[in-house]
Amino acid sequence: MSLVRLKIKGISYSQTQNGAYALILNEVDGDRKLPIVIGAFEAQSIAIALEKEIKPPRPLTHDLFKNFADRFDIVIKQVIIHKLVDGVFYSSIICERDKIEEIIDARTSDAIALALRFNAPIFTYKTILDKAGIFLKFSSKEKDKEESDDSIMVDEILQEGETVEINPGATEGYKELSTEELYAELDKAVASEDYEKAAKLRDEISKRK
Repeated sequence: MSLVRLKIKGISYSQTQNGAYALILNEVDGDRKLPIVIGAFEAQSIAIALEKEIKPPRPLTHDLFKNFADRFDIVIKQVIIHKLVDGVFYSSIICERDKIEEIIDARTSDAIALALRFNAPIFTYKTILDKAGIFLKFSSKEKDKEESDDSIMVDEILQEGETVEINPGATEGYKELSTEELYAELDKAVASEDYEKAAKLRDEISKRK
């Protein structure tokens, strides 16, 4: 079976359901997206890895694993999302130590959080992408012109009655702050280990650069 390489498009969150997040993966050589429901902790860990400028004062669990692996010369070569059963994705982490490869089962969210820290590629099988891949379109007043007329459809990835909304305007409440105030709030959020707030502040700062 042929493998398809994926990249992270972003993380969405629900404004109506606490703790509901969706990780959006995009095929590298195509337009299909693979949305995967993940927990709040994993969403936070992935967001921290994506935001290189946010440095937690203490290592998160996935950072600890990275430090542990580095100490014992273990390298993650790649992550493969290899199975989809009843809406649940199953993944494998391909590791290498002393030129010997090992395959470890992992939750997809954990596997991706680790792949980011090891700069390891993420793959899935074409059959899975054919089955679960969808065309997601984003819309926001702040998006550039070519995306302005698009809309988002990710509801189907959650259980009935649950909705996930990708809200590019999530930093709305920070627009009134100056850049200096944003950096001050960012420092406070990192110090208090509120990484969800830190990621939103970082997004607002990035928009002003």
